[in-house]
Amino acid sequence: MKKLFFLGLICLLNLSFAQAKPDPKFYIFLCFGQSNMEGAARPEPEDLENVDPRFKLMSAVDNNDLNRKMGEWSTAIPPLCRPNTGLTPADYFGREMLKHLPKDVKVGVIHVAIGGIDIRGFMPDSCADYVKRAPGWMQGMLKAYDDNPYERLVTLAKKAQQDGVIKGIIMHQGETNSGDPRWAGWVNDVYTHLLKDLKLKAEKVPLIAGEAVHENRGGICAGMNPAVNDLYKTIPTAHAVSSAGITCAPDHLHFDAAGYREFGRRYAYTMLPLLGIKVKPEDETHDPESLGNGFGTSASTNVPEAEWPKVDAEGRASFVIQAPKAKEMILDICGKKYEMKRAFDGSWRVTTDPLVVGFHYYFVEADGFRSIDPSTEAFYGCGRMAGGIEIPEKPEVAAYYSYNMNIEHGQVRECYYHSGIEQGPRRCFVYTPAEYDKNPDKRYPVLYLQHGMGEDERGWHQQGHMAFIMDNAIAEGRAVPMIVVMDYGNCGYSFGAKKGETMQEFGASFTPIMLTELIPYIDKNFRTLSDREHRAMAGLSWGGHETFETALRNLDKFSHIGTFSGALFLDPSKITELYDGAFADANAFNQKVKTLFMGIGSTEKFPCKTIVDALNQHGIKATYYESEGTDHEWLTWRRCFNEFIPLIFK
Repeated sequence: MKKLFFLGLICLLNLSFAQAKPDPKFYIFLCFGQSNMEGAARPEPEDLENVDPRFKLMSAVDNNDLNRKMGEWSTAIPPLCRPNTGLTPADYFGREMLKHLPKDVKVGVIHVAIGGIDIRGFMPDSCADYVKRAPGWMQGMLKAYDDNPYERLVTLAKKAQQDGVIKGIIMHQGETNSGDPRWAGWVNDVYTHLLKDLKLKAEKVPLIAGEAVHENRGGICAGMNPAVNDLYKTIPTAHAVSSAGITCAPDHLHFDAAGYREFGRRYAYTMLPLLGIKVKPEDETHDPESLGNGFGTSASTNVPEAEWPKVDAEGRASFVIQAPKAKEMILDICGKKYEMKRAFDGSWRVTTDPLVVGFHYYFVEADGFRSIDPSTEAFYGCGRMAGGIEIPEKPEVAAYYSYNMNIEHGQVRECYYHSGIEQGPRRCFVYTPAEYDKNPDKRYPVLYLQHGMGEDERGWHQQGHMAFIMDNAIAEGRAVPMIVVMDYGNCGYSFGAKKGETMQEFGASFTPIMLTELIPYIDKNFRTLSDREHRAMAGLSWGGHETFETALRNLDKFSHIGTFSGALFLDPSKITELYDGAFADANAFNQKVKTLFMGIGSTEKFPCKTIVDALNQHGIKATYYESEGTDHEWLTWRRCFNEFIPLIFK
């Protein structure tokens, strides 16, 4: 009988010991601080619903409204601190942690905070003295913790250690101590005592401290933030959480509900890597859909070593821009504006809808200021320097405008000449074919190639990849070797920017410069075939307008003419009257002009096809080309150029 009794007693003791063993998959975090950790924003309906039961709170005080007892675990539905307190960073810290931790892990928090408390109110050796001189309005809050908030935190933490493992300490405190150089040392005192009293190791229990309301939100205690960020210098295992961009209450001292949610997530994103949990970029934005799947590869238009923007296989572009002090960031691309989302590290992120292939200008707007993404090369377009991104086509499709290592390449030279008309220097870029310097006695035909409105002489070389198109076409025997001249068309701004200028005047000053200064300069400095039979002119958009205005009124100087998405506002019923009657005699025109080419993107609105049909009906030999699926953009113009050059100088 005695033997059975002792066997039963041993079994009960073993069961008791087994139950007392803490669960290594129950992660516990101690939370302390002043009013922002206490919670100064009223929880909203979304904060009270769908709280994962794996997120636990060990109440530091009784809360009869929620049937909570001090020292007992319950689901962490706000308020976490005391009755009548609000939403805190700890709320969404725990929720976000669980999104990334294994499904069998629980998260528990112990929450002790008092609005307005000095850090010395948590220091074991000074707490009693602090309580004696604390202001009257704080006395009731102190009483809730038996006038010793530190002891309450430690007592509950020891109890919690029977259930799980303390993994970290999060705090938000400092407003009351703003500007005091002793603050970091006092925080270290609290941290050191917690480690000692709870038998914890610093390297396994980091301290996470959050900034006060940021200066970019008008935070009245933002001057404390440098001390928060430098806390690691005193406590090597301390980490700071940025408050940049986080929304706040009208007092600019406390965060609002949305701010506490964001701040809590940032606490989680700071803690997770310390637990060995890798945080992906899409997690940092708090929107898994916002950066696509896999993010793709770095864009070819990025500056050296820039990882972002990236383009995925579906043509979506993902952007990451560092602007920690910005309050709002907008991405403007392809006629659509995307609201960017701020990540915990101060960067702003967004992924676009699928974009059509080709080159696109884009801008970022930081708090209303329009600028260029520093991660992209700059391109002159839209009447200013702009960011640009290439959405790639399949390599075999893009081969005609891509670098080919197996062929010889020409050169693009930057040249300056003096304009007597403008009384100043002008710049042009001149392409010479690969064979140019090998055949010093050979002369070459010349194509004058113009950019469009809001662009300049760099456009065809940089955005258009003109040189690669020429190199590949010449190497394949599709085009004859030629010189290509790209000059400024005096239309590098948007129409209307120059006060009083009419549409007829816009860019018109380029024609006399080209005829009397540019062409003579090129003929003098390059080995050209200088007769009209070997001179061509083409242009995109407004450059196409300039081409028709210049070449069709001077057929004694040009025999090949092309427009790509030409800005041509013509009445097809009056073909014989256009351009000083250039089309009136179809036979005479066809004898003079060997090539008349008009190309356009299939989704554009210009009546290019209607004009070509009218010309053909009148007997004019005009070639029409349509770029399938493209609009008023560089891919249209690359394709047009690639179709045009095999037709000329043959």
